Amino acid sequence: MDGAGKIYREWRFLIVLLLLMSVFRSAVADWYTVPTGSMKPTILEGDRIFVNKMAYGLRVPFTTISITQWSTPRLGDVVVFQSSAANKRLVKRVLGVPGDVIQLAANRLYVNGVKARYSESDLADRQVNWGNGNTSPLLLNERLADIQHEVAWSHADSFFGPVQVPPDHLFVLGDNRDNSADSRYIGFVPMSEVLGKAKGVIVSLDPDSYYLPRKSRYFRTFDN
Repeated sequence: MDGAGKIYREWRFLIVLLLLMSVFRSAVADWYTVPTGSMKPTILEGDRIFVNKMAYGLRVPFTTISITQWSTPRLGDVVVFQSSAANKRLVKRVLGVPGDVIQLAANRLYVNGVKARYSESDLADRQVNWGNGNTSPLLLNERLADIQHEVAWSHADSFFGPVQVPPDHLFVLGDNRDNSADSRYIGFVPMSEVLGKAKGVIVSLDPDSYYLPRKSRYFRTFDN
């Protein structure tokens, strides 16, 4: 016991610090590395994103038990959730909240019968490796009500719905519409699976260039 007590006394500051960091990352805020391109051009592979875990409420650390809820995800929010349907953590954009009727026709989004408006993207950073040779998808600015963001697709042949979002669920899509396992495939996302709201990119390392930093993406906030 004396030996264990001595080790604790010598390392207690580090132990307490690690415990506090774990609680902080579990209940307050966290940062994740994005391994896939389903949210291009908003999020690229190698982006490390900041997630506000208190954006919608407070949970018991290390659990999904809600202590209190003061908000719910809104149209346009980029959320991180632990998908039971996909059996992994995902990041997608909320494009349908409870009661909304969602439809995609030729890749164009309709929410409650209102078609999103599309225009040529004014995205400044177009140096994106799309992983499909020399063919780059169409980049468009998607506007719906008071939200807007960039989306990408190569083929205008995607049709889905209409479907109505049930209570306590969300309809989510990836901004890279041709390459995203989202609500079109995994179904509606239960509110209880949402871990927090992604606020932006902290740092970015390019996996296709020996993980060199992409400084132009540092501290880049998302549109909504």
